[in-house]
Amino acid sequence: MTQFIVPLGDPAAADPERFGPKAANQAALGHAGLPIPDGFCLDAAAYRAQLEALGLTDAAHKAVTLDFMESRQYLSRVRVALFGAPVAPHIQEPLVDAYRALVEKTGRLVAVRSSSIMEDRAGTSFAGQFQSYLGIENETDLLTTVRACWGALWSSRAMRYMEGQNLNPNDTAMGVLVQTLVDARASGGGMSRTANGGMSVSATWGLGEAIAQGEVVPDRYDMTRDGEITETTMGRKDHSVHCHRHGPSSRAVAQDQAAEPCLDESHVRELGRMMRKAEDMMGRAVEIEWAMDESGLHMLQARPLQMETAQVPDEIWLRHPGVRGHPGGIGWGAGRACVINCECELGRVGPGDVLVTRVAGPALAQVLPRVSGVVAELGGSTSHLASLARERGIPMVLGVLDATHKIPDGAQVGVDGVAGIVRWIN
Repeated sequence: MTQFIVPLGDPAAADPERFGPKAANQAALGHAGLPIPDGFCLDAAAYRAQLEALGLTDAAHKAVTLDFMESRQYLSRVRVALFGAPVAPHIQEPLVDAYRALVEKTGRLVAVRSSSIMEDRAGTSFAGQFQSYLGIENETDLLTTVRACWGALWSSRAMRYMEGQNLNPNDTAMGVLVQTLVDARASGGGMSRTANGGMSVSATWGLGEAIAQGEVVPDRYDMTRDGEITETTMGRKDHSVHCHRHGPSSRAVAQDQAAEPCLDESHVRELGRMMRKAEDMMGRAVEIEWAMDESGLHMLQARPLQMETAQVPDEIWLRHPGVRGHPGGIGWGAGRACVINCECELGRVGPGDVLVTRVAGPALAQVLPRVSGVVAELGGSTSHLASLARERGIPMVLGVLDATHKIPDGAQVGVDGVAGIVRWIN
């Protein structure tokens, strides 16, 4: 019988072909001595075994090989069954046993995260396209969220992403990562390489979901490769996300706390050392997610980072007003500003436009193939949408105060995704 469950501390857990790069990278970080939350991996073979147990193997093949009209019934059948059908007993038993052992050992709630075989690879990050569930407190919810992770492979959002990357759901499988939940005082991301050759860290209060979803402007700490902090920029952290026994919830951040830095210099330097160690382990520049609780810093994710050297735009742009924000880290682009205030307006965005919006969440990924740049009032360099823009070469500047009011709809806009500057011609 296949060993579906492998603890993160087991050398076998670092196999991306079995558990997906997200889970495998977490295991490898732990093996390298970096602090990660305790947990285990569920083999992607369990996903395939579930398909077989539900008699869905043929339906899954037809869902992506037949023409649209014929495939709809099979696609619907696969989605409904993966989300709703019970987990096969030979998968459920070891999964529940591993969960019980983890909770007994740590006494904590857990996080359940998708880990596709294609995820977190260079050029296919799938950032924000799958699912993570925080604050799981019982076996029923564990099984529900595992089924949801499997089903996420067939969600409309993920399938649109795969279509844009010429990928096929049948060519991959879904592993699952289960870890203890960090009761985070602060969380954020980091990039081990920036356009100027340094590093950067972003941070907000509470869990990192507010950054990932582009809901706040995080603090930003720029530093040299040696860990010297060169610039600190306070964000706009008006709310934070926390997780208790009823799941994640947002709460307002007091004005005095919002103005305080989330990290002191020692924590920033420590994150710099952790990024360099992750970079050495992966053999390339990395983007990370981290969280900090009373016991210290914890690495939650590391994936390949795509960056570009700085490009100098045409000098004519330098004569026009500019505003600064958090650089996405790649590209220079120009086009007509399309200012939207609601996702319901995305149909207005035309080919070559510069999308100007308030919140830069992963749902905007659907318009990335047709825009020449993105400007957002909220978000930071390590948000999910920024990761997706980098892999597509789309310049993006985030955290631009009042961008939707300052930049006129229809104006010609230049977006420097490396320097983090937006300019426009009235």
